Amino acid sequence: MKTKKIGFIGGGNMANSLISGLIASGHSAQQIWVADSDQEKLSSLATSMHINTSATNDALIAEVDVVVLAVKPQAIAAVIKSSIGSFNKANVLLVSIAAGINQASLSKWLGADKAIVRCMPNTPALVQTGATGLHANKNVTEEQHDLAENIMRSVGISVWVENESELDAVTAVSGSGPAYFFLLMEAMEKSALELGLSRHTAQLLIEQTALGAARIALESTESPEELRHRVTSPGGTTEQAIITFEQGGFTELVRNALQAANDRSISLSKELGAE
Repeated sequence: MKTKKIGFIGGGNMANSLISGLIASGHSAQQIWVADSDQEKLSSLATSMHINTSATNDALIAEVDVVVLAVKPQAIAAVIKSSIGSFNKANVLLVSIAAGINQASLSKWLGADKAIVRCMPNTPALVQTGATGLHANKNVTEEQHDLAENIMRSVGISVWVENESELDAVTAVSGSGPAYFFLLMEAMEKSALELGLSRHTAQLLIEQTALGAARIALESTESPEELRHRVTSPGGTTEQAIITFEQGGFTELVRNALQAANDRSISLSKELGAE
């Protein structure tokens, strides 16, 4: 892994996070390349992380073992088509972190023989606590499989799905998931203010409670339902809150929300895919 040359097309926030994670995990900065149309961004990356920068995507593709496509989904087709000659010459693994661009589209633009791993990371990767779903096409070797996993594991956990269609569910659960928790935190904060707490106190209590609950869930072998029962005493305050949530259709609302996100992920693939 540490001898492989990794190139990023696009030097935005997610690329920055992955580069930082790779370096923190021991990958040499001199084995990392980035190409971006923003020269100031390239200069900043070269100065702060001591990585290699490239003025063109073609020059980067010729140098590396794996290309991470880290540009906006709407730009993927143009980026690939403008450098198709370089992709055809190079035997690289393509890792796409663009939401909504499926492997069928990538293969149509690149060629059916190219090794492609499609990833669905989420924004906590920006603080090295991300969750990423991955799917590899049939051309990906075992070594390339491990390489893609290690790249994404540098910013959190990674899980492989057997069928690419499962990435729509990954998008609904973890890709969009941080916003669901932020929405709950937002609602709790508004209620806490109405109950008389100051904004600072409410924010601190809510954020630490969210962190603590997540840590307990991660470190426990018990299910969320079992953990919930452990902190819900009969006749107590927590039970009253849970009863109110359930009376409001909380579980069904969450189910409908995730289904809506899943369906939108499917439709985005159709809108942004190969023509």
